[in-house]
Amino acid sequence: MSEKKDFFNKYFRLILFIAAIVVIFYFIIRNVSAFGNVLLVLLGFGAVIMIHEFGHFIVAKLSDIKVEAFSIFMPPTLLGIQRKKEGVHIRILPDIFPKASDASEEGDASEEGDDSNEGAISITIKGEGKASETEYRMGLIPFGGFVKLLGQEDTGSVKSTDDPRSFANKPKSIRAAVLAAGVCCNIISAVIIFMIVFLIGINLTPAVIGGVTPDSPAARAGLRAGDEVISVAGKSDDLDFSNIGIAAALSGEEEKVPMKVRHEDGTEEDLELVAELQPGGQMRTFGIEIPTSLTVARLSEDGAADLFSKTGFLAGDKIKSVEGREVHSYWELKEVVQDSLLPEVSLSVERLGDSGETELVNSKIGLDLTFASSHNIESENQLYHIYSIVPRLRIGVVSDKLTSKADDSESSLQADDIILAIGDIENPTYSEMRSITEASEDKELPIQVLRINADGTEKTLTVIVTPKKPAGSERVLIGIGVVLDAEHPVVAKIIEAEGVPGKLDIPRGAAITAVDGEPVSNFYDIIREIRKYNGERITLNWRVDEQVAGSVALNVENNAKGITVKSDFSEIIPFDDLKRIYKASGPIDAIVMGYRRTVMFVAQTYVTLRRLIGGLVSPKNLMGPVGIITLSYRIVAEQPLVYYVYFLGLISAVIAVFNFLPLPPLDGGLVVLLLVEKIKGSALSERVQGIIAYVGWALILTLILYVTFNDIIRNFFS
Repeated sequence: MSEKKDFFNKYFRLILFIAAIVVIFYFIIRNVSAFGNVLLVLLGFGAVIMIHEFGHFIVAKLSDIKVEAFSIFMPPTLLGIQRKKEGVHIRILPDIFPKASDASEEGDASEEGDDSNEGAISITIKGEGKASETEYRMGLIPFGGFVKLLGQEDTGSVKSTDDPRSFANKPKSIRAAVLAAGVCCNIISAVIIFMIVFLIGINLTPAVIGGVTPDSPAARAGLRAGDEVISVAGKSDDLDFSNIGIAAALSGEEEKVPMKVRHEDGTEEDLELVAELQPGGQMRTFGIEIPTSLTVARLSEDGAADLFSKTGFLAGDKIKSVEGREVHSYWELKEVVQDSLLPEVSLSVERLGDSGETELVNSKIGLDLTFASSHNIESENQLYHIYSIVPRLRIGVVSDKLTSKADDSESSLQADDIILAIGDIENPTYSEMRSITEASEDKELPIQVLRINADGTEKTLTVIVTPKKPAGSERVLIGIGVVLDAEHPVVAKIIEAEGVPGKLDIPRGAAITAVDGEPVSNFYDIIREIRKYNGERITLNWRVDEQVAGSVALNVENNAKGITVKSDFSEIIPFDDLKRIYKASGPIDAIVMGYRRTVMFVAQTYVTLRRLIGGLVSPKNLMGPVGIITLSYRIVAEQPLVYYVYFLGLISAVIAVFNFLPLPPLDGGLVVLLLVEKIKGSALSERVQGIIAYVGWALILTLILYVTFNDIIRNFFS
């Protein structure tokens, strides 16, 4: 019966193994490029961990500690090689195909671990030589590795033994050196990795301000797009944009962070900013936006085709001028577009042709009028307006599937629908829409819209939606993005506008029909006509219906405060982030830059953990193995290899910090146990060490599960 069972187990495992190999090869053949990227990610991340384990290995060997096994990658073992008296002994897949003689009365030898498992597939290459006590293995899972020392359990606790070469029987100073060696190797490797990166040169986003969030610390400090941060939180060497965000996120509560900026006119200014948690954000920031270039970014094949059909742009196109005006930065482009107040603008882009020569290509891009500078409206005077006139809202994009109680095909909101009413509010402004949306969370909310069909006919519809608060968001949403309805000169509301003398007496829903006698058909016409009369008094004519009409007088100011509406592209044009080359001038400079970058990431990791314990950083912002691998894959698939090497340097620095935390069974925790042993005069019992180690593993695994869950939600379901 036992022989039949062994026979069945052996061939069942063989069949499963062959099936797994077939499936793996099938997916490799079908996705060769993706497989190459995955393999590079696993090998890179595994190499960083291997460097850590190599530190333990080499110091243990130099300290005459018996090293029983050194493995590249993780179990189950694919290949094991060890020199014995009779020759070089090779084991192949011993965990999957155990040798029948490995079984004992207590059970299969595989249960006792790899050391006692000979394996059914094993050979010995005869030859003379000195026997080695260490088996060198390659695991089947291409991720990480480990080193097994005599007298040290997998849990991290120390096992008593009489062998003088046992880890447990070595002096405390030697044991501490072995434990610290892994961390030291990670630090050294990080310096070397960054040194190589900066010798090659890498394009990073510079510490330039791309824009500021309204009512943010940066906005209140007077920072502007184009300003460059030359010092932040005491750091001034090799600054890139990440230094700004990290300085904000890791600052203490109400801590004033010193910053020095250079304005575009060359003047410098010293500031102090206190980071704040922006609405909808998870980390405290200064409200400084990443700088963007004028080069159109690369997209997926479908995304690139959609962008070309809507804008005529291709990846790599670089914008040179707007309406004939040359622009040199994205913020200059944005300023010109915002102030244009036109239904469309002409952009000229520089494109590299098939022949290798550049050519200029012109394209017309539609614009929308935006409702305000921010989604967070606290008072109506923050709304964009034309001399206190706020246009109606139009749906620019429908981002989510909305709940509707109608059964026909017109049961959902659509892009370009004009909002006539929300609940009992007719012609709502954005602030009114937000108020009623917040008040209607998880309740049915009717929205009346005007829909203009392709043939020009208009139809009024009522759609029922249910506002909801998405997971991880503090905002109640109905899944739409809105802009102002500039195509129809209909007034949503007259507001108390800051800087505008008096409210115009025009009722809700009225259409402006003429400006100082000149007929108008949309708000672009209204703005154009008003701009003709700076410093003059003019008349605006309006009409509600055939019976109700009127006119109001308007004093046009000599400044632009009376017109606050801004234009923006109606189609999203993805631009690359602004990049600048960071390259060492020579080997010495590369070592210095590598050292600085390593110290920066080590310090930031420690501060992050301290802020995490203090509650100033949310654990939701942490990234676990899934997040790291996912991000690594994106870097490998989308960026030059030097970016992945740079990322590995960062990971190496972070692993060094994490492994030296004072928590058994991490290296730092085991060093703490050595200190306890020195103070106490004797080691803790194996039982106590085991309990401490298992508690530590439980905490670590709990954290890993938590961050892994957040990684999965963030990367696959967010």
